[in-house]
Formats: sequence, C-alpha cells, structure tokens
Amino acid sequence: MAITAKDVQKLREMTGVGMMDCKKALTASEGDFDKAIEWLREKGMAAQTKKASKVAAEGMSFATVTEKGVGVIIEVNSQTDFVAKNEVFQDFVMALTVVVAEENPADVAALKACRYPGTDRTVDDVTADKVLAIGENIQIRRFARYAEGVNVPYIHMGGKVAVLVNMEVEGIEADKVTDLGKDVAMQICAMNPTYLDKSDVSQEVLDKEKEIQLAQMANDPKMASKPEKVKEGIVMGKLGKYYEENCLLQQAFVKENKISVEKHVAEVAKQLGGKIAVKDFVRYATGEGIEKKEEDFAAEVASMIK
Repeated sequence: MAITAKDVQKLREMTGVGMMDCKKALTASEGDFDKAIEWLREKGMAAQTKKASKVAAEGMSFATVTEKGVGVIIEVNSQTDFVAKNEVFQDFVMALTVVVAEENPADVAALKACRYPGTDRTVDDVTADKVLAIGENIQIRRFARYAEGVNVPYIHMGGKVAVLVNMEVEGIEADKVTDLGKDVAMQICAMNPTYLDKSDVSQEVLDKEKEIQLAQMANDPKMASKPEKVKEGIVMGKLGKYYEENCLLQQAFVKENKISVEKHVAEVAKQLGGKIAVKDFVRYATGEGIEKKEEDFAAEVASMIK
C-alpha cells in the first residue's frame, strides 16, 4: 500500500522518531501502525525517544587539562544520580572532553557531529547507543575550552560542581602556579562569583543596584530625611560591597580573608618572581537552571488501573 506523508507524520507524533525512520517502519510494516511501532522499538529508536523525553537534570560536570595544556570543562546530564556514578557514563563524559580538546567544536551541535574517539561514528550516534545501554536520557548540555595560558581544573563532590580557571603567566613555570590555580578554583566553587572583575559589571547592572539601594533608603524613616549627597555616598559604599560579593578578584580570599583574591594572586606572583593574571573562569553546577519534573507516582499507578 502507498505510504502517505500524513501517515508518516502521524507515526512521528506517536513515537517522536524522525520522519525518514518512520517512513521506513511503515513501509516495512505495510502501513500497520502497531507493527511499525514494534519495528521501531526493535530497532531501539522508539525506546530511545521515549527516554529522551524525560528530564535529564542530574549527571556530571567534569574539568580536565590535556598534556598539551588545553583546558576543557563539560556538563552532561542524566535522569538520575545513580547513572551519573556509572563507570560507562563517566567514561563517556571524559571521552567527550578529548573531542572538545582536539576538535574545538563551536557548540554542542558541532560537538555531536564530531567523530567519537576510537570509532568511525559521530558523538550523536554514540550518545544514542549510551541512552539504550544505560536506560536513561543523556543530554550534552554545555562545554568550554581554553587553548591558551595555564589552565587548572577542579572537580567537587564527584562532579556536582566543576571549575576551570584560565591564567596568563609570565616568567614562572606553569607547574609552580598549579596550587594557586587550585586555590582560586576552590574559591570559585565555594563563592560562585558572577563576574571575574568589577570592570566586567555593566552600567545597567550598577544603575539597577543603585536604584534598589535608593528605594530601600526612601522606605527607611531614618534614612529618608538624609541629604542626597549622603545617600549617594552610602550607595557607593554598598556598591563596593556588591563587588566584594559578586566579583572574583574583589572577593575576600577564602584561605586568608584579610586580603582579596586579586591581592593574593599578586603576592604569589611576587614570591615566584613573575606575573600572574587570572583571565577567565567557568563554573558548572550540575543541573543548575534545569526544571526537574515532579513525578506523581501514585497518580501514575492510578491512571494505569483505570
């Protein structure tokens, strides 16, 4: 029988599988939808799609530096923390960092099109295999790469948080600044700064912060009557506090909170006889910003009984 575009679309909506595979399934099943779905399931396609519809909010964040000094940080999500501790999953994540380091893909889509190490298949193809083998949805969420400077990775709680610090170093051997890099990475992990330096804070953000501070004073009977010049001075002081809380280099160094991170880095550079500048950093907390689906198992079981 003739397979129409409408038939293909209907099967696609039922299974979520791609158009071409749906057409193949319907052709092989002579237009029988039940048999077509069975055909897709036998091929692993429908099972994969079913799992891929589930929220992947757990997983692993990982950071590493290659022998060539290229730093890579990546987050790959799974549905459960149990799978995140699976050796197969962890090996998959680590293999992806090799691809990022060597191929320098522009984004996740480009990464998925790269060749997976030790195979002639794409990362996307291998990801689909892992979904079926592990039995959960797996999503490559994001990554970053630094090819220049000295890079130092830090992984917290087995991949709950990962940090990659990028430094520019002059007159000092790279291995001598590793401890400093790790200290800075731990600072970033613990304090979660939004910016590297106060110069990175946009005027728009500063104006909004000033607006909030002035509104707070206007609503405070003790502050409302003070002269505008005094209020402005107070606001500027509070902006300094904002920098100390949100900008890495202005934060108090966690190991010696009497000085800032910026001053600590300068002191270490002086001791080692060279120059060190923290140029950038990336911090991934696994699953941050992903809305987790709340499963009502009682309702699910009840609906099956009806």
